[in-house]
Amino acid sequence: MKLEGQALRLTIFVGDTDQWHHRPLYHEIIHRAHKAGLAGATALRGIEGYGASNHIHTTRILSLSEDLPLVIVIVDDPDRIRAFLPQLDELIGEGLVIVEPVEVIRYVGRGREAR
Repeated sequence: MKLEGQALRLTIFVGDTDQWHHRPLYHEIIHRAHKAGLAGATALRGIEGYGASNHIHTTRILSLSEDLPLVIVIVDDPDRIRAFLPQLDELIGEGLVIVEPVEVIRYVGRGREAR
């Protein structure tokens, strides 16, 4: 798959304990992105944060949280990202979804010859 030039970055903010049918929500989002043929997806766990609930979640020992912030980042062609958005309406009850324009400079997978 070739991806360069103008693209969209889809960023999804949820909690790491959020579930979809007894499975981690981030797992479901990443697997649906893969099935949709998107260029790639990464889930990143935060060490501290808060959102609309205004409750701070942290990894600090004195105030351990069971619901740390989790961010899923997906970058792909604008049309492919926009076509994927309706699936998020079904999956996300609480969280934040943003879309931003980005410029892809280089996208090369493992096993592909560098140019």
